[in-house]
Amino acid sequence: MPVSYTRLTPGCDTLVELGFAATELVPSWTADAPEGTWIEVSLQARLATGELTKWYTMGRWSEEPGRASVPGQGDGHGDVAVDTFVAKTPVTACRVRAEAHGAGARVRSLGLMASAVQHRPSVPPSPAGTAGPVTLDVPRYSQRAHAGHHPEWDGGGAHWCSPVSVAMVLAYWGRGPGPAELAWVARDDPCPAVDHAARGTYDRSYQGTGNWPFNVAYAGRYGLDGLVTRLRSAVELERLVRAGIPVVTSLSFKEHELPGSGFSTGGHLMVVAGFTAGGDIVANDPADPEVRKVYPRAAFENVWLRSSGSAGIVYILHPPGHRLPPSDGNW
Repeated sequence: MPVSYTRLTPGCDTLVELGFAATELVPSWTADAPEGTWIEVSLQARLATGELTKWYTMGRWSEEPGRASVPGQGDGHGDVAVDTFVAKTPVTACRVRAEAHGAGARVRSLGLMASAVQHRPSVPPSPAGTAGPVTLDVPRYSQRAHAGHHPEWDGGGAHWCSPVSVAMVLAYWGRGPGPAELAWVARDDPCPAVDHAARGTYDRSYQGTGNWPFNVAYAGRYGLDGLVTRLRSAVELERLVRAGIPVVTSLSFKEHELPGSGFSTGGHLMVVAGFTAGGDIVANDPADPEVRKVYPRAAFENVWLRSSGSAGIVYILHPPGHRLPPSDGNW
């Protein structure tokens, strides 16, 4: 699957040549947007015919409640599905604009993932590596422990797989909200940082906590660099994990398609924290009460990479000083 990630210069909306005909575009960013301010991110694409689309709003981000995606933008060229521009006619170039509104608002990083999502009802497994087992010490948080908490945000904690995954990665890097920011959370809460992450990622338009760039932007509040991109295989996942970087993955499956999961889902996020000696996936799955799971490599890759799922979507979150390993153009 053709996929690329381009780091952009905030404040510069130069047209970026993609190098292939893309069907989906996802911008992501980190920013400062304190109370009373916001960041608006928009994009314009160029069709293969040379025609330019209109500007589409990809999100209005704030650290405080009120952040939202913008529905109802569809036209003959494409539409915005919460966090993703889906092209009706493939596009060959794109520009992204991030505008800061209000005193103290500032865009710190901006990037664009472009991909040509192909119809793949199933995906064969990649070969397992031979470097031996590896497991990162990612703290284990379960969304189940927050069932019933704050139903005003995505129906409550049982649905918070994305912010719980981000909270785990923040804790792994020793980042996250301090005591003053958590003072509003109930004293008996099993992990106040999880409730804070749900509040800090909630999209009031989509009415969910799973907006991909909003989760990256939330991690950016605590000093992490981050991006949304697509990976092509577990080989790339392992490259990142062996560089010390846990990866948040987005996948969907029926219970029988991912042995050991114990549930079915139309969309779920979990943290890949390692690999067994045989190449199977060591995951911090927030849907499980014990969190730490081992999933068969072939089954995991299939439900993560196939086109009926997310086609390989991930969040890559890391401190700016922690270098990413070499990539094939997708991070």
